[in-house]
Amino acid sequence: MSYGMGFALQQAVFGVLSTDQEITALVGDAVFDAAPAGEVPALYVQLGSEAVRDASDGTGGGAEHRFTVLVVTHHAGFAPAKQVAAAVSDALVGGRFALSRGRLVSLRFERAVARQVGADARRQIEMRFRARVQDG
Repeated sequence: MSYGMGFALQQAVFGVLSTDQEITALVGDAVFDAAPAGEVPALYVQLGSEAVRDASDGTGGGAEHRFTVLVVTHHAGFAPAKQVAAAVSDALVGGRFALSRGRLVSLRFERAVARQVGADARRQIEMRFRARVQDG
């Protein structure tokens, strides 16, 4: 097993999300690796947590990455966030993008949770994806 492709996968996911035309039409350049400091946009996308496990096989080293992407909004209701979440899912699922190390074998949507967080009526959709990567 190798975590060596972790950065390559993150870099590729961030690149897809920050350049996808549908996503940028909805949030502009508000795609972040970490929550922005100070005043935040009313609607944005943020990379979330990740858990990785070995997925090596007879063909070589590999890993399964389960990662989250958050859509956060201060708008009333979930409608704007759900539009962005759909665009994020459409951009990632089936992942046909290249990595700077290794290759992406598959990328699938697993689940999503939409909820209100904090006392300020902020709403968040947390989407979890599963990516299988292979080194070499």
